[in-house]
Amino acid sequence: MAKTTKQQQRAAKARLRMGNPWHLLATGFGSGLSPLVPGTMGSIAAIPFWLLLVQLPLSLYIVVLLLSIALGTYQCHRTARDMGVHDHGSIVWDEFVGMWITLMAVPALEWRWVLAGLVIFRVLDMWKPWPIRWFDRNVHGGWGIMVDDIVAGVLSALLLWLAGYYGIR
Repeated sequence: MAKTTKQQQRAAKARLRMGNPWHLLATGFGSGLSPLVPGTMGSIAAIPFWLLLVQLPLSLYIVVLLLSIALGTYQCHRTARDMGVHDHGSIVWDEFVGMWITLMAVPALEWRWVLAGLVIFRVLDMWKPWPIRWFDRNVHGGWGIMVDDIVAGVLSALLLWLAGYYGIR
């Protein structure tokens, strides 16, 4: 896909309508509208919602996660279509889901583990090592927006789990 110019990015952002529930959700309740590091802001904004999710039984957490993936695929596709740009930086629902996957592996409900999960997820999401990069480049539409962050979340959860399992404190 061709890169968009800053002017095209601004024009796309201007097409967002926060009264539209799909746009509101896709932008992480507006957290993705941050002019600086919107993906990181979306990832941080996902943490309070995770604090609610972590109170659920694991089976219900997984159901909510799967519904969030399905809903996210649709809302990200629709919002990107409305904006006229695939995977605009202000679309951060994928970061919400990626963080919720990452934080499933937190070994203890302590802020240092949450911070470690945030850092690991953001590094993988921005750096996009294989296989994340492959999904980012080869899968399109709403699923394409979501899947690279899902993979980054799974890899981040694995790294976080390994750190907890091997006693890295």
